[in-house]
Amino acid sequence: MAQFVQQGKRIPRRGEVGLSAEEIQRFEEAGYVMSGSRHSKINVVRIRKENQVYSAEEKRALATFNYEQRAMRESKVREDLRRLVDKTLGKLAEAEHDPFADK
Repeated sequence: MAQFVQQGKRIPRRGEVGLSAEEIQRFEEAGYVMSGSRHSKINVVRIRKENQVYSAEEKRALATFNYEQRAMRESKVREDLRRLVDKTLGKLAEAEHDPFADK
């Protein structure tokens, strides 16, 4: 279903399996009433299904974005911690090497 929505095509309904979206559209333009087209309830279900596909894509995009943001924050924290450790160890190393240094 996601492929149909991404391509902007109508999702085939029961009874229309085997027909392409273009064929279904041509039949409807010719005046044929296709499966589900005559009932507003079916159209509501179709719209809800399409929205589920959109929300699934949005959820995937949001999850990817959140993962990248979390990775950036963790990288920054890791780098800050590394700098702090290097700075602290550097001061300790200087103090150990020169115990008579001016303070």
